[in-house]
Amino acid sequence: MAMPRAVKFKYTFQAGKPWLHSKLIAPFDFPVLKPDEQVRAEKRQIEENIPPYFVFDETINSRGLDKLIADFNEAWISKYSDDGLKLRQESFGFLLNLYDSIQETGILKYHPILEGKDADYQVNVVRNKLAVKKPYGQLHTIRSAYETGMELVSKQTSLDQELMEGLVATMFLQNLVYDESLTKQEIAQATSRLSATYGLVQEGELIINEGELIDETHFNVINSLRKEYESRVGSSKQQQLIMLGQFILVGIIFLILYLFIRFVRPDVFSQLKKINLILLLMLLLVLPAFALSAIQPQWLWYLPFGILTIIMITFFDTRLTLMVHILTVILIALVVPNAFEFMFLQLTIGYVVIFTLMRHNKRIFFFRTSVFLFLTYAIVYSSFSLMQQGDFSGLDPIMYLAFAVSALLTLLALPLIFLLERMFGMLTDLSLLELSNTNSPLLRELAMIAPGTFQHSMQVANLSEEALYEINGDTLLARTGALYHDIGKMDNPIYFIENQMGSYNPHDDISYTESASIIIGHVTRGIEKARKAGLPEQIIDFIRTHHGNRRVEYFYIMEQRQNPGLELDERDFSYRGPVPFSKETAVVMMADSVEAASRSMKNHSEQKISDLVENIINKQIETRQFINSDITLKEIDIVKKILKKKLMNIYHVRIAYPE
Repeated sequence: MAMPRAVKFKYTFQAGKPWLHSKLIAPFDFPVLKPDEQVRAEKRQIEENIPPYFVFDETINSRGLDKLIADFNEAWISKYSDDGLKLRQESFGFLLNLYDSIQETGILKYHPILEGKDADYQVNVVRNKLAVKKPYGQLHTIRSAYETGMELVSKQTSLDQELMEGLVATMFLQNLVYDESLTKQEIAQATSRLSATYGLVQEGELIINEGELIDETHFNVINSLRKEYESRVGSSKQQQLIMLGQFILVGIIFLILYLFIRFVRPDVFSQLKKINLILLLMLLLVLPAFALSAIQPQWLWYLPFGILTIIMITFFDTRLTLMVHILTVILIALVVPNAFEFMFLQLTIGYVVIFTLMRHNKRIFFFRTSVFLFLTYAIVYSSFSLMQQGDFSGLDPIMYLAFAVSALLTLLALPLIFLLERMFGMLTDLSLLELSNTNSPLLRELAMIAPGTFQHSMQVANLSEEALYEINGDTLLARTGALYHDIGKMDNPIYFIENQMGSYNPHDDISYTESASIIIGHVTRGIEKARKAGLPEQIIDFIRTHHGNRRVEYFYIMEQRQNPGLELDERDFSYRGPVPFSKETAVVMMADSVEAASRSMKNHSEQKISDLVENIINKQIETRQFINSDITLKEIDIVKKILKKKLMNIYHVRIAYPE
């Protein structure tokens, strides 16, 4: 088990609130820790007070001296040739002394750490491995070195000032270079000597009485006790008891999940792939949370906790999504610090995801949800901080950065949903919307090759959608399945009446058995085309079940009339099935049959349409086409009414009012 083995502090408390438990006595000696804000402030003060280190670079002086000699000789010869040996010696000697005096003092190479510092600001000058503190004002900058040199040159009236000024302008070099590593090392050493505590509580000492207000001092003492308590590993026997308690609690969480799925969502319980998906999603969030809780608890807030709810609401309903989210948050709260604050925040996040993605039919909604998640994190965190501290000093900007990263990482749900769809063979509304687009390649091909079948499929999709809306079925799944249910007719479109433009019927030229074979074969050919096009199995189910295992009655009866007394093999005139096994496939079968039959009616009166729907669906019930479907007789009756109403609208039939 990846859960930590430390004991958990059993009291909950908040600054500025009364102590709601019995009086608290120190169970052992423990140090009182400084508040995090105080420790950070002391570290900042150390960083500000440690003088930065500047290293004296001897090689720069030597290089500068060589350059000075070369520049002086060139300038002198250019102006005086070899004349004035004494003046030359005096001039060079003055420049050499000037160079040495300023360079030896040190010329600072500019670094941003010096920005805005006054003359008394101390810096460490390191030379020959010896550091000496000097005021910033006693050291030269390249500008002050130049100005000092020019001032001294102006006083040498006996020398060639013009020549000297030209050399002074270029002869000084910055030889004090900032050493970041030395400065950081000094800060680290000073910080390591910083005490994290400011007092000691002895065993048996009263910490706080019941009902007493938790002020800042009490809060620091109790919080120090909590940290000390949770840091203690304990004996091996205690470790075993901790593991036992954790095992029982985790077992209870998963037992609740099992019972909920078993009795509230039996449709999910019956499909192992859906249970595996739920467990995988929980593990993908729980395991990183456990690991970070043990390594760096502050990194927990960077995890995209909302991603679990986003993916769950995409594949399942809101009830199951909320239950899985709550149980996952409780499971993680067993190991994280500030469990109440964590749970409240994450439960709020779960509700925000559900409310913003209940109608997740556009990908842009996921980006909108990410923004709402960040705002929710920020508001709830700020509220907790104000409630606990009573001011804005406790607000940590790093937390807002963590929330922004967490909200941004929830967008990984989009590629994960795509991946999980293919791994577990499940469909989301996003995929169904893409498949139901009539400009998709397969539907465009159907519209071009078999336009009558395409129009028929569109009508079946509309009828199915309306009926399933009334009986709380999956309207988008049924609509998509209805659009593809007859794609097998593309191979022989002319053999299907909706695609016959003139009076010629190719069935007149073949036997009834051959005609039945062609009609029945469109189901098999449709399945093959769908699999070749990569359609999901849930859509292929509509192709294979929309005729169930019924007979092709017309050709069967005609064959009987043509061959009286001949015993016919019903399998030659029957679809291979299976019968519909869901509410959606059952409704598509009804809509397909009544829509096709209504096209051959000559009189579209209200009574004729009503009789047609009743006869066809009752026949399907008699032949046990809905025996495997989770549709009730009451729902079938509602579907009948919807189909009658929609067909009358299609054929513009007026309702006959009683006289």
